[in-house]
Amino acid sequence: MSAGPRLAVVVPVYRNEATLAPLAERLAAALEGRDWRLRLVIDASPDDSARVAVGLSVTDPRIAVSGLTVNGGQHAALAHGLAAEPDADVWVCLDADLQDPPEAVPQLLERLARGDVEAVFAGRRGTYESPLRRLTGTAHRRLAARLTGLPPDAGAFLAMGRRVRDAVLAADAPSIVLAVGLARRPVTSVPVARDRRAEGRSAWTARARLRQSARSLAWALRHRR
Repeated sequence: MSAGPRLAVVVPVYRNEATLAPLAERLAAALEGRDWRLRLVIDASPDDSARVAVGLSVTDPRIAVSGLTVNGGQHAALAHGLAAEPDADVWVCLDADLQDPPEAVPQLLERLARGDVEAVFAGRRGTYESPLRRLTGTAHRRLAARLTGLPPDAGAFLAMGRRVRDAVLAADAPSIVLAVGLARRPVTSVPVARDRRAEGRSAWTARARLRQSARSLAWALRHRR
């Protein structure tokens, strides 16, 4: 018997053919007894991710697949997935590479269900990044926190309610995370240890990540009230 709110889990996919099946299996186990749907957004992935995702959707009707013809990166894929799931009550965003543990999703949902916040971030814990990426990521998150009031450990693994999801889509922002902050709804974070990436890799180089970070922060600076 399903219980609780309808849940849509949105996952951007790029070079993740090896992790999609274990992701779906682990998510199903973590969300047993809940009313959930998994939306896999294939971000113009050059590997067999689309084929694997479609295969999963054939065997499990709770899994849906969308495809982008041009690679737009994590945040564009997340925005596409959020828009494609209008009928949920709660939306969760997480990565496909298993660095974001599916087992932590209930923890986010339980914190959100307390009703005093409208989005819950999985606060980053663990040594899952290279020293350089950890340094640049920490600097980005601290500046983002100053500009938006986000928790300083906020990232793109989070759960959100309808008002936050709608504000994110209306913002048409280069960063889902910063759009949540500028929605000016109450948010919090809970500590979640991350795993090292088992398979797959990011679509972006370090230089592209820095450009995206600069563009996102500039957008937040222009739009903060």
